[in-house]
Amino acid sequence: MADKIRHQLFLPGPISDRLEALAARPGASKSAILADAVTAWLDRRGTSELDDRFGLRLDRMTTALGRIERDGHILLETLALFVRYELAIHAPLAENDAAGRAIAAKRFEAFVTQVGRQIAAGRRTITADPEGSR
Repeated sequence: MADKIRHQLFLPGPISDRLEALAARPGASKSAILADAVTAWLDRRGTSELDDRFGLRLDRMTTALGRIERDGHILLETLALFVRYELAIHAPLAENDAAGRAIAAKRFEAFVTQVGRQIAAGRRTITADPEGSR
């Protein structure tokens, strides 16, 4: 059995009456009711402190993640529309056009290399600052 410490406290009349009514039920005691109530209050207070401490930060992170997700969807839609447009305006290469396929392969390799360089350097082709694009 855990050590119990005696406390003397004062309750307003209406609260004392409600406590008496609850304690009159079989298997209930004032000590158990008050211990449960104090435990619940302390647990809520601890949760509230965590919410106060981290709630604003979590809200900001949620907002930022929402923007990142939105930007990702915009980028994917932009890329998809660009690819669709490019495929629509350019005629496909003939099966026997080896020279055209070789040029296309070189251009694609140059494109992939340039994307790799931009990402490795942390540069962006499209920036909010017009000076950064020069």
